[in-house]
Amino acid sequence: MAPSPTWPVSVKAVVVDAHRRVLLLKNEREEWELPGGRLDPLDPVPEAAVEREVREETEWEVKAGPLLDVWIYQPLPDTLPERRVVIVTYGCQVLTPEAVPVASHEHKDIGLFTEEEVPQLRMPDGYKRSIANWYARI
Repeated sequence: MAPSPTWPVSVKAVVVDAHRRVLLLKNEREEWELPGGRLDPLDPVPEAAVEREVREETEWEVKAGPLLDVWIYQPLPDTLPERRVVIVTYGCQVLTPEAVPVASHEHKDIGLFTEEEVPQLRMPDGYKRSIANWYARI
């Protein structure tokens, strides 16, 4: 019997500001993505990891809320078909709404987008679904 695959887990935040714009970051693949990252062994719970990652990547303080979605992302299906990442998304509340988000060195750009703009953005469909799930709840 073949061994079961082990995939990294990435926790992501869907954060919407007071003007109902979602916070997104542009990665090295020229795709927009949600702020977040891999779980750290020192994080007591996944929600703490989400809050830490948003702070590190954008300088925004957030409170992680409900689990929105879990899906599997395959970043390089043509070159590494076995490479997959489990994406776990949380809806988050901004605790510093007056602050302007700032992109860290990890990303090429940062942006705030309306619900209507999201479907046209270059990003994985799983992120779009998570964003739509959060807009439906707020």
